[in-house]
Amino acid sequence: MSEPIIEVAGLVKTFRGGTRALDGLSLQVPAGVIYALLGPNGAGKTTLIRALATLLPFEAGTARVAGVDVARDPAGVRARIGLAGQYAAVDDYLTGRENVEMVGMLYGLTGAESRRRATGVLDRIGLVGAADQQVRTYSGGMHRRLDLAASLVGEPAVLFLDEPTTGVDPASRRELWQLIRQLVGAGTTVLLTTQYLDEADRLADRIAVIDHGRLVGEGTGDQLKSQVGAAMVELSVPDADRHRAVACLAGAGADPGGGDGGAIVVPAPLGARSLDEVLRQLAAAEVTPDTIGLRKPTLDEVFLALTRATR
Repeated sequence: MSEPIIEVAGLVKTFRGGTRALDGLSLQVPAGVIYALLGPNGAGKTTLIRALATLLPFEAGTARVAGVDVARDPAGVRARIGLAGQYAAVDDYLTGRENVEMVGMLYGLTGAESRRRATGVLDRIGLVGAADQQVRTYSGGMHRRLDLAASLVGEPAVLFLDEPTTGVDPASRRELWQLIRQLVGAGTTVLLTTQYLDEADRLADRIAVIDHGRLVGEGTGDQLKSQVGAAMVELSVPDADRHRAVACLAGAGADPGGGDGGAIVVPAPLGARSLDEVLRQLAAAEVTPDTIGLRKPTLDEVFLALTRATR
């Protein structure tokens, strides 16, 4: 693993009324990766992003971004980051180009440099053809891409994305995934929050699961899945054979209510060897499955198991 570009240690943030949004949270984000924050609503994901982006003070703990202490040198942090929030932070009555140039000026760039960078990032995210149209004519997916362009004009080392694909259609979502991968390929580290478990599973190099302001799980998708349990055999059988199938697999721990669509689930601690044993037992009971396969726990199951433990 590369050296961390984000380091958080014992971070605490309490809101009015005593709600502790961050409760001694600690984590490290390696450079050059996509790092996803998962958690229920109110878990502290957005609070962490806002704290790291210097938008929200915290009471205790330390945080460093790109080697800069967030509390001691917020201006230094802001010079090294980009941020795209949950909602498009653009002016609908300006053009796409004008929006990005304006953000460049806020970074302290000269007019000429702001225009040069705006043209570059708009081309990079596929909006150069619509750059001189008013943003109010843009689709939802184009709004989100423009948000990305604005966050990139400062050439950040770290990019914070708070639910970047919320409210966009599936095709635009896939396009945004590809853009995020390209950004990381070019050297940017991305820290994102998401409500979509499949998004974290398919996009992120590492995932942190947060609940009640605390870290409850961290690792690659496969590492997190291995914490929940071994692989499992999932099968479906004709209704007429269901009782016989469940009975013959009862000794192997069959769960007749597991899976989707009435599938039967059997623990598979030995992987493919467990699958072979299930097939042998079904054959002995003269049951032929309609479908059968070996699968790992899903990230949904990881999420539910880890967050349920903190309730």
